[in-house]
Amino acid sequence: MKSLSELQQRFLDIATDVRLSPKQKSNFLALEAEACIPYMSISPSLGQAMDEGIICDMFEGHAPFKPRYVLPDYAKFLSQGSEYLELLPADDFDDALNMLTIIYHHVPSVTNIPVYLGQLDDVLLPYIGDLTENQIYKKLKHFWIMLDRTLPDAFMHVNVGPTDNIICRTILKVDAELKQIAPNLTFMYDESVTPDDLLRQATQNICECSKPHIANYPVHSKAYSGSRFGIVSCYNSLPLAGGSNTLVRMNLKEVAERASDCSDFLNSVLPLYHQLMVELMDARSTHLHEKSNFFQGFLTQEGLIEESRFAPMYGIYGMAEAVNLLFEKEGQTGQYGKDERANAFAHDVSATLAKLVESTPVKYGLDGKALLHAQGGISLDLGVTPGVRLPYGTEPDPVTYVQATAEHHQYYRAGISDILTIDETVKSNPEAMFNLCKGALNAGYREFTANVASNDLIRVTGYMVKLSDIAKYDAEGSRTNTTFLGAEAAKNTGILDRSPRVVSHEMTPTYTQA
Repeated sequence: MKSLSELQQRFLDIATDVRLSPKQKSNFLALEAEACIPYMSISPSLGQAMDEGIICDMFEGHAPFKPRYVLPDYAKFLSQGSEYLELLPADDFDDALNMLTIIYHHVPSVTNIPVYLGQLDDVLLPYIGDLTENQIYKKLKHFWIMLDRTLPDAFMHVNVGPTDNIICRTILKVDAELKQIAPNLTFMYDESVTPDDLLRQATQNICECSKPHIANYPVHSKAYSGSRFGIVSCYNSLPLAGGSNTLVRMNLKEVAERASDCSDFLNSVLPLYHQLMVELMDARSTHLHEKSNFFQGFLTQEGLIEESRFAPMYGIYGMAEAVNLLFEKEGQTGQYGKDERANAFAHDVSATLAKLVESTPVKYGLDGKALLHAQGGISLDLGVTPGVRLPYGTEPDPVTYVQATAEHHQYYRAGISDILTIDETVKSNPEAMFNLCKGALNAGYREFTANVASNDLIRVTGYMVKLSDIAKYDAEGSRTNTTFLGAEAAKNTGILDRSPRVVSHEMTPTYTQA
């Protein structure tokens, strides 16, 4: 064989990788092709910030042709049918499940798999007719297995709650029984609506399989003026019938490196990089909205999405390192998570970020604004803590952890990535998980998420992986799209070698050899 260029060799490595299925190979090859397109026009200052790792485009591609996350109105789809997909409106439960199975394969995202499967209890309740509880259980169980086997990506979320209903309870039952990686599951909780025994069922499920993620429904609802929102991927709260056109993130640790002290950070350096964040969000969203023709497709034409309901996500991470570094520069001894002054300064940083985002128009935002998000990190991140979390290996007990971080949650409209890792003894005392969850939500948590240390199925940022799959991934690969991310994270950060704590990595669609 004639000698190959470096790029050709990379293509060949993907095509011959024993760990990847044919479909996975196709996805990686497509991503490599997009990365060969020249990058859109940006300023030298922004290019430098990206080269230095201060600002990151999350490897979404050089010429975006689909939004990062899409949240279609599935209830509308079932009630009206689809001319494009040649489907009549649903008449019964079987129709509804069949139609959902079809449309999921036509909903794009950065992962090439839909991240949002709908508020399924609301979507399916109108179609249950005279079905018995056992019939509903059997149909939903088959549906759940189908999702895991055909769309094997744990960024994909089903939402249920906050009302008590047969669909919600059955999905919780099926999810605990099957313990699948996909789909992920978000349970909406509203103290004024949700009975305690339903929340207990959800928190008991966490003890069994580290799912569901529990969302504070009133807080999210207030952020979006009602019920038209959904939770997807890594706790991303986004508008229903819309979504996120892009996610750009800022490394606060790197910003702090370039500041002389806390005041300089808040008043000069942070606003400087904020403007570059806005430039990148505008560049990426402009290409998508004006050049890709995505919004000419059937999802828009049939009213399942609205272009005006998409917005860029403004992600931040590395709060812990930023605070500790700035305090060190000022000769202060306090550390984030352990010292009230350090915690208070971190809250000031979050408040400043929220004010900057709220006061700065973006070209394609929700009512002209971006959506602030405490971003969970990616598997390639080294030496920096996700979002506003406390650093790995230094986490206090769960109650103290909640008290240290709860104040941040009010600022992150598009979600905040906190994961509590709980000792396995909670399985013999599930009431403790219930009380911890309720206490966290009452303290202001937007969302409550926990892993139980002894479970095979664990949450890494917003997606699920099985430790048993990670253990055999190098030799056998995996049919699930998120296992390689968990395997990569385990190698790069040693997350599996540490005592129970918070783990975090979001998807990076970048091929990495073993």
